[in-house]
Amino acid sequence: MAHGFLRALFEVFDRHRTSVDMVATSEVSVSLTLDNVSSLHAIVEDLRQLGEVQVTSQAALICLVGNDLKYTPGVARRAFGSLSDINILMVSHGASNINFSFIVDEKDATTTVQRLHADFFSEVDSEVFEPAV
Repeated sequence: MAHGFLRALFEVFDRHRTSVDMVATSEVSVSLTLDNVSSLHAIVEDLRQLGEVQVTSQAALICLVGNDLKYTPGVARRAFGSLSDINILMVSHGASNINFSFIVDEKDATTTVQRLHADFFSEVDSEVFEPAV
């Protein structure tokens, strides 16, 4: 992780006019997601000039959205508790006040959404949702 590495990394996406959806970084790696993969082959070739590249496909981006979610204690514990047997591939939390995002294998997407819905919406919060008339 040399000085200027992230700038060089994102310049690759800029050159290929490709937006990055989600980013997670550590001291030794950068993980990111793309919505548009039309230039993926060329992007990968350019990125290989900067380091090792691995591509994972067949993944699903899942987002929990709510007011001040970033400042609500226990959201991650509650979400991941519902998904204890589903592998979470990547997490982004804190970049937005209203969004907690993570990546799962595409085969687990429906189950993931169903479990989160059952956990977070099994009891409707009357302060958030108005009763049906």
